[in-house]
Amino acid sequence: MTEEFNVLEHELVPEHHLMPKKEVDKILKEVGLARDQLPRMRLSDPCIRALDAMGSPIEEGMIVKIVRRSETSGMSVCYRLVVRG
Repeated sequence: MTEEFNVLEHELVPEHHLMPKKEVDKILKEVGLARDQLPRMRLSDPCIRALDAMGSPIEEGMIVKIVRRSETSGMSVCYRLVVRG
C-alpha cells in the first residue's frame, strides 16, 4: 500500500488557506474587488482537492487565500475564487 501524496506539503507549493465566510467581505473590501473579479481556481485543482481531503469541505464560491514566501520579495498574498471544473 502506498501513501497518498499531499501536494500542499511540497516545498514549491505556496500555503493555501480556506477563508472563513465571515472574513470574506472584509478581505474583498480591503482589496477593492468584488467576488467575481477575483482570479479563479477550479474545484479539480490539486490544492483544492488536498484541502478538501484534509477536512475542509470546499464548495463553489468559496475563497482561498494563497501565501507565497520568497527570500528576495518577502511575502505575497493573493485570493482565488473557487469555481466548478
